Amino acid sequence: MKKLLAMLLILCMVSGLLAASAGAAFAEDEENHNTGDASLDDPLNADGIGEKELLVVSFGTSFNDSRRLTIGAIEKALQDAYPDWSVRRAFTSQIIIDHVAKRDGEIIDNVHDALERAVKNGVKVLAVQPTHLMSGFEYNDLKNELAEYADAFEQIVLGDALLTIDRDYDMLAEAVTEATAAYDDGKTAICFMGHGTEAESNAVYAKMQTVLSEAGCEHYYIGTVEAEPSVEDLLEAVKEGGYQRVVLRPLMIVAGDHANNDMAGDEEDSWKSVFEAAGYEVTCVLEGLGQLPAVRQLIVEHAGEALAKVK
Repeated sequence: MKKLLAMLLILCMVSGLLAASAGAAFAEDEENHNTGDASLDDPLNADGIGEKELLVVSFGTSFNDSRRLTIGAIEKALQDAYPDWSVRRAFTSQIIIDHVAKRDGEIIDNVHDALERAVKNGVKVLAVQPTHLMSGFEYNDLKNELAEYADAFEQIVLGDALLTIDRDYDMLAEAVTEATAAYDDGKTAICFMGHGTEAESNAVYAKMQTVLSEAGCEHYYIGTVEAEPSVEDLLEAVKEGGYQRVVLRPLMIVAGDHANNDMAGDEEDSWKSVFEAAGYEVTCVLEGLGQLPAVRQLIVEHAGEALAKVK
């Protein structure tokens, strides 16, 4: 018994150290960037909201301007589209929540806190719309957490992730190519950075590449920062294409830490540095997908499909 308690204590200490280390690295990555004014952002955590809530669940970002221009814009689009529902916010990243609270004093609910707040507010029908790109680990975790609250509400409905059916891919392909059309001159490779995952859902990136290629968007390339295709894969493809210039843009809802550091940072392993070292002129576009009206509209439509299931 004593050995078991000692092992549990050690595990707790290691977990705490890892969390502290991750938080320190997170703050260090961010320190060279002006993240914007947090006071312009609305965390959407007010009480007294009525019986119908539309909870918008995002991974989150500590980059204040990007948070307002992407997640905040999505939330506003949903509120405008469904005025009879009270739109509220939840983030899944506790590191981001804690960092924003400590740095800016802005309190953002995690999913558990948002669900408890909904129960306390007397919400009867809860609709949940994620801003996740895919139905991966986080989407399934959200689904499982909602299942634990099945008896707390009269009904819970969950909207689809951004890329779920073929139509979604077609709409996103059209949105990103329209947003970058000015760069598509035949001499420029337009490269999008996705997050990447170890889950089977990482296949969305290969499918997105196929959709773009079949649509005749031959100068567009999709890679990931934490899975495959990697930046090395993209570099080889760009070399084969004989391009002179490269445009980098995140294939993520927000332009946060990954976009500012892994993509556009000055470290030698950033995407910008990798392409510059290979002799390319590089332009970084620090805009998240949430800034594109067509992407916001697609999320609004997914939410509408979920709301249509409300009895």
